[in-house]
Amino acid sequence: MKTFELNDQEFIELNRLLKTLGMVGTGGEAKIRISDGEALLNGEPETQVRKKLRSGDVIEFGGEKVSIK
Repeated sequence: MKTFELNDQEFIELNRLLKTLGMVGTGGEAKIRISDGEALLNGEPETQVRKKLRSGDVIEFGGEKVSIK
């Protein structure tokens, strides 16, 4: 499982996280794949492209898990 540190941020949006970690090539790809239900937030499908992720959340996408710290 990967870890993403928020540092001084309160949250990061789901689409930005996927782009930042290189899990998608473009913002458009992130939008389509999230809207299609390919992302799981804490084990449940998440279709909100700009869902705010906070410390303690776990994202599953493309066979990888990312813990938000």
